[in-house]
Amino acid sequence: MDIASFYNVSSGVIREAADKSSIAQTLKSNGDFGDVFEKAMESLNTANAYLSDAENEKIRWALGETENTHELTNALQKASAALQYTVAIRDKFMEAYKEIMQMQI
Repeated sequence: MDIASFYNVSSGVIREAADKSSIAQTLKSNGDFGDVFEKAMESLNTANAYLSDAENEKIRWALGETENTHELTNALQKASAALQYTVAIRDKFMEAYKEIMQMQI
């Protein structure tokens, strides 16, 4: 599966995260691992922020501080999409690592 297929995903959150991280373009431009790692960390931080926002919205709703289920649903959907994207990226990195480890020198 090519990473370019992630750009065809209809979720705005995933498309936004993919545009922000642009790991594929970083690899094409200079191939520096430090840049790729930095972009991956930015994506992880974004996913963590979405997960934290969702948790905060759940707590606010459970305590009765808000009755707006729309904000809660949006926060949960953003967190879910960000987590799915992060897991997909992790899986691709693991596949690449396994392929590199199996190379004959």
